Amino acid sequence: MTKRERVRQALLHRETDIIPYEISLTQQEHKKVAEYLGDDSFYEKVGNHIESVYYDGFPAEDPNRPGFFRDDFGVVWNRTGPDKDIGVIDGFVLDQPSMGDYKMPQVNEGILHEMYERMMNNGRDTFKMGAIGFSMFERAWSLRGMENLLMDMILHPGFVDELLDQICEFNLKIIDIGLSYDIDGFHFGDDWGQQRGLIMGPKLWRRFIKPRLARMYERVKSHGKFVSQHSCGDILEIFSDLIEIGLDMYQTFQPEIYPVEQVKEKYGQNLSFWGGISTQRLLPFASPEEVMSETIKLMKTLGKSGGYVAAPTHAVPPDVPPENVVAMIDVFQNQEKYLK
Repeated sequence: MTKRERVRQALLHRETDIIPYEISLTQQEHKKVAEYLGDDSFYEKVGNHIESVYYDGFPAEDPNRPGFFRDDFGVVWNRTGPDKDIGVIDGFVLDQPSMGDYKMPQVNEGILHEMYERMMNNGRDTFKMGAIGFSMFERAWSLRGMENLLMDMILHPGFVDELLDQICEFNLKIIDIGLSYDIDGFHFGDDWGQQRGLIMGPKLWRRFIKPRLARMYERVKSHGKFVSQHSCGDILEIFSDLIEIGLDMYQTFQPEIYPVEQVKEKYGQNLSFWGGISTQRLLPFASPEEVMSETIKLMKTLGKSGGYVAAPTHAVPPDVPPENVVAMIDVFQNQEKYLK
């Protein structure tokens, strides 16, 4: 089977010859593993089953402020601290609960088409997706500020509706570009969860996020493609909502939050899972032998009847010993040996 076929079959809840897998790394962790292996090109040899054209606002470094990146929406990200991949927001674009004179950016169609052309013609037999990071709630709070947006949901709901509608319309343009190619699905990144429960609670999520999410999912599903959703944290209380509006695969699936076997049993007929290997507790603190043992256990449990893409729960952070990354990759690449 090709990598693409494995992922597609897994999402149809069918077992495959091996369990499809994917691993991503932060910049710092990538460097650490490359130095540990003495191989700058190690990542190309991992054998990831999934790749995507990822739109995150295309942050570009300010030539006058090294380490500060401004994205298409005007949001400035400070990457001078420990987080070199995303950063923290430097000021708010919308300092009042009003759109005022603010205009959404124009979609940079040229760059996106170039990225899709490269991915679709790279000769790799992977499951190919379009992807939007900061796709709804995160894009809104990046413009307005987290605390401000949460207050606005109560005090200024009309403003929040207007802001989210404009974000949704922008996203639909991005989605349409992706759907003009023979991709397999679309992935949305948007963190809603805390260690326990939703940041805004289920009532406000259903009021503000769900209707716009449903529009984006429907656009993808109407073209016969799969829908994947990333959210860190505990979003168990809205799994049924996500299934209702068409979600095929949920990404992160943190084992320190979810009883993964029970959740797989309850929702595994309707929802696939991508992740499960803890970047919070397992990878940073366990021995390589413990990483291998737990990875094998998770893959055997979650891979039953398909519906699983093995992966760490997040891009592997820089506090993870490189030998633990190598141990996880070893299991991924040698399933015939370890998953007997």
